[in-house]
Amino acid sequence: MLDRLVPRSTPSAPPTTNFKSTFRQATVVAVSFDLFGTLVDVDRPSDPAAAVARELAARGVPVPADWAIAYRERHVDAPPGAEVPLPAHVAAALASRGIDAPGNAARRAVVAAFDPAVERRPGARAAIEGVRERGLGPVGLLSNCAVPELVARTLLRAGLRDAFDATVASVGCGWRKPDRRAFAAVARGLDVPLADLVHVGDDPRTDGGAVDAGGRFVDVGEVPLDDVPAVLARPDAEGDP
Repeated sequence: MLDRLVPRSTPSAPPTTNFKSTFRQATVVAVSFDLFGTLVDVDRPSDPAAAVARELAARGVPVPADWAIAYRERHVDAPPGAEVPLPAHVAAALASRGIDAPGNAARRAVVAAFDPAVERRPGARAAIEGVRERGLGPVGLLSNCAVPELVARTLLRAGLRDAFDATVASVGCGWRKPDRRAFAAVARGLDVPLADLVHVGDDPRTDGGAVDAGGRFVDVGEVPLDDVPAVLARPDAEGDP
């Protein structure tokens, strides 16, 4: 997935293992959605290192012979749960081979390398609008993404640019799901307590971290997007359709 682009040797603590849509009805104050794999499908380079190498070369940056190895190595020390922006990783990988990427060449190469075709998933718009229509609170987006500009570009191409009251990408807030601080960032953007946030996503390992963060989680693998608003509004909702 596009949220797994930078080598990580120290993952943040995993969330709890029971992710059977761990939503139990209380007053729904705010809802956040994951992006990739939940609201949209995107194509991605089959070989990210090679895609970045092509864009670096197009900008006059020498690419080391062992670039595929350098790209996979960990070059930026970061605390558990922190996001390492992919341009920083690329610049550090080049520097490890004695190569300087002048100006913002690394950033421009990364942005160009990850410029996907985007397809909005069935039910995505209806789920967002349904949450609003049922008065379930403001709606946010929380996405793991190490590529600058990619979330904004994806939303534009999916016709969802103006769909959210708050948009948080890990590359912007500095923390990746399942880290609590990622969920706290979108809760702040929606001006609600984290305990009142319901997060909707497709990956229990990351999106399911909402539970350990003190919020709630709805798994679109169990609750189709079309059904999410109705499930959240049900007085006796347990998360199952």
